[in-house]
Amino acid sequence: MQKFQDWFTQQWAILWGRRIDPASVSWLMGPFGKLGVIGDGFVNELAEAEGLLVERNSKSGLIPSIDKLNLPVVDAQRLSQVVVGFYEHTALYNLRFSAKWNPLFLQFGKLINYMFSNRLGQLNIPTTNALGNEELSSEIITLLDPDTREVKYTVWYRTFKATGKVLYSGVYSTCLLPSGETCIKAVFPLPNGNATVIMSPRIGEGGELRLTSSGKKFGEPGFYFLLSDTKGDFWSQFISTFCDELLVYSQDGELYAEQTLTLWDLRVVKFKYGLYRKSNHPTE
Repeated sequence: MQKFQDWFTQQWAILWGRRIDPASVSWLMGPFGKLGVIGDGFVNELAEAEGLLVERNSKSGLIPSIDKLNLPVVDAQRLSQVVVGFYEHTALYNLRFSAKWNPLFLQFGKLINYMFSNRLGQLNIPTTNALGNEELSSEIITLLDPDTREVKYTVWYRTFKATGKVLYSGVYSTCLLPSGETCIKAVFPLPNGNATVIMSPRIGEGGELRLTSSGKKFGEPGFYFLLSDTKGDFWSQFISTFCDELLVYSQDGELYAEQTLTLWDLRVVKFKYGLYRKSNHPTE
């Protein structure tokens, strides 16, 4: 039996979203979760369902090569090689984390955690203003074709070292939108569905990578809910009012990231990350 809040959000997606044909929106599709705790449990479920091998603590990156982004030549040449190294060798890094909430949305964040995150073991976003002393463990998990050893799914599994709670458990890849634009896609499995963020890459003058999910309509970069109903039909709800912006940059030899979530053009919360190589940290 699924929880009422899961059922309610699914009915919302059906009533206000659109029915989709997975074959015609391959750029959007990704793994779905099952009822119950998500965490990293969906990895073994997905591997069993598709006959894949699971490799924990993989040495891979979120994307095998920055070339997968199909950046214009001038942008690819300008992109910081430190940033490139992180995306191609993500497994070598852990993270320091801080959060700053807009007080207007703090209670909303607590409600989401109470209703969904704590129970599902997914998207446990802190609802206090952390001051940068939160340490995250970062693990890359790959799911491989047993015959070719080709990577089919790359999972970035991030937990708080102090509590073991899951911040993010997502599947990362690139996708080609109907417009022909190549984007980074992050899929976070949920019961009978997922939350998918598709982010458009831009390169700044200083070589920083800026990823934004600020599309205005279905088929553009943005935030999507997907689900499968009891009849086997698939549905998607595009949330045009929600935007995720991620800036990854190098400064004084160190690597940082800033992530800002906005709703109706109002800042909801801002996260800051220090990205450090595991071998350079005294506790590793």
